[in-house]
Amino acid sequence: MPIYSMTGFARTQVRVHDLLVYTLSLKSVNHRFLDIQLRLPSGFDALEMELRRAVKESLVRGHVDLTLSVERSVQQKVGYNRELVSGYLAAFKQAREEFQIAGEPNINVALQMPGALQTESRSTGDGDVAALTESVTRSIGPLLEELKLMRAREGEALQTILLASLDRLTEAVEGVTELRPEVEQRYQERLTQRLIAATGNEFSRQRLLEEVAVQVDHSDISEELGRMTTHIGHFRDLLAAGGEVGKKLDFLLQEMNREANTLLSKTGGVGGKGMRITELGLAMKAEIEKAREQIQNAE
Repeated sequence: MPIYSMTGFARTQVRVHDLLVYTLSLKSVNHRFLDIQLRLPSGFDALEMELRRAVKESLVRGHVDLTLSVERSVQQKVGYNRELVSGYLAAFKQAREEFQIAGEPNINVALQMPGALQTESRSTGDGDVAALTESVTRSIGPLLEELKLMRAREGEALQTILLASLDRLTEAVEGVTELRPEVEQRYQERLTQRLIAATGNEFSRQRLLEEVAVQVDHSDISEELGRMTTHIGHFRDLLAAGGEVGKKLDFLLQEMNREANTLLSKTGGVGGKGMRITELGLAMKAEIEKAREQIQNAE
């Protein structure tokens, strides 16, 4: 199952009949929960409830804008005033016989007489509301599937970015793991020298070494590295499983950031190759922050 981005768009235009066309569009962006905003013409309260239900059944998270726009046309039917035109023809015939003149009546002249031509307008009526409601109800399902398809494509791109961040994060963890023994040895030596210089002959060497061992143990970063590796593996597993993983991944990144902070606090001030560990720890935090920015758009 893929992971889904919360970014997507889908649109359809449907002609109910010659005089009625509507456009139904869906747009989604990231949001902590499922937030649905509908923009419908007045008089479609029942349809609004149906559309909300459909969106809730199809999507889990995201701010969703659903817009329905309706175009109503007016059709005009042109006819003629039969009584007026027939009266004109009859009068023309009567005048021709009375005055014994030749000629035929001009129909163009007859139709130009005031009131000779008549127009009848026909527009959408109440019955079209029911037809439009039924059509929109049929359209919303396929449109939501189109939206989810786009969100899945965006999710694939998001997954690629996150996997690349995990690879770089893994490289940083491996780099710190390689440096750890040497840095810990250096830390132990420097701490021993400082304690001997500070205490002189007041404590035995054995007591000093025990104190050094305690301090070195407190600065050990093996647990942080182990947990970081575990978190990275869990992150990869969640990406592979797909589905609704945004909140889980965000929580994991918070835990990974905590481990990176602890690692940096324990290795600060060692010097030498310890500086390299600091660089790698900062690189971890940078990758974690990049991933958190991307995760905000994951469903």
